[in-house]
Amino acid sequence: MNGATGWTRRVPPGERTARIAWARLVEPADAGAVRLVETLGPEEALRGLDPASPLGTRIAPRLATLDVERDLEIAGRLGARVIIPDDPEWPQGLRSLTAPPWCLWVRGPVQLADVCERSVSIVGARAATGYGVHQARELAAGLVDRDFMVVSGAAYGIDGAAHQGALAGDGLTVAVVAGGIDRPYPAGHASLLARIAESGAVLTEVPPGSAPTRWRFLSRNRVIATLSQGTVVVEAGLRSGSRNTANQAREHQRVVCAVPGPVTSAASAGCHELLREEGVILVTDADEIVEAVGQIGELASPKRGRSSPQDALSELQQVVYAALPVSATASVDQLAQRSGRSTGEVRSSLGILSAGGLCERRDDGWRKRRTS
Repeated sequence: MNGATGWTRRVPPGERTARIAWARLVEPADAGAVRLVETLGPEEALRGLDPASPLGTRIAPRLATLDVERDLEIAGRLGARVIIPDDPEWPQGLRSLTAPPWCLWVRGPVQLADVCERSVSIVGARAATGYGVHQARELAAGLVDRDFMVVSGAAYGIDGAAHQGALAGDGLTVAVVAGGIDRPYPAGHASLLARIAESGAVLTEVPPGSAPTRWRFLSRNRVIATLSQGTVVVEAGLRSGSRNTANQAREHQRVVCAVPGPVTSAASAGCHELLREEGVILVTDADEIVEAVGQIGELASPKRGRSSPQDALSELQQVVYAALPVSATASVDQLAQRSGRSTGEVRSSLGILSAGGLCERRDDGWRKRRTS
């Protein structure tokens, strides 16, 4: 394959078309192809590929399907574009990958580099529970309300719920799929993917016609993990792709959060294992996610129980209040005996308790004020 061989003549000149060819010829993150392209560049790597090398023999069966112009034509018919690392739209997060996508096929009006700057990935189990689906929708809706874009994988269960929550909140969401841009997957989410592409984006690193294989799902996870500033796992089993995404996010210095579930739920067992690991943050609402992944100063409101007038009492006042009867009454001397305080301390405390509406004086003594 030294020089411009027959098959390389089918690749129009330019880095974009060369990258489209590589995406057709090898699987995502193919180590041999990545090393060659890093050394020679996409175009020279194609021209200089040795057919007898391990990489050359590996791509030989795919040469018959190589047709860059056809791939571009399919993308055009779908209203999709192909972006490469040199494009301004290329998401900065993908630059942290040692084996970034060769290119991305993108459907949708948003500029990825812009929306990914403030984004969160929400992932989880396909076999989600009602609890998990509800949490994913609420978290996504809360995040878009706080001007975050939601990234997920468009699968059934948590992924789909996250996209739905973002759309319901009139926010932006991006779906990263494992198959070709012309193959909505899962088929039951075809309409959801179409809605996502209307305002956000559907993207993939594999060429048109590609099937969503297990390896491509795992490869896709690294894209989901690095597009955004952090990943939230809502529900996950002990063995799950969502935990793989979380691990990818941690490896690339992204924030990882997990939502707890019932300790008896197998659907949340993976989240609980993640939470036992150093650096994983427990989150229960969108505010806590924003605090974890947002800018300095974006803090979640402290969670407090229902306030009570008794909260502001001093220790002395609380002791006297506890000594007050509810139905009967007690004199100052009796209260002093019950509380172990002096009569002067009891009198001063009763004045404060009475002013706060916590006790009342009757003809024969004092008692707690009844509340409705």
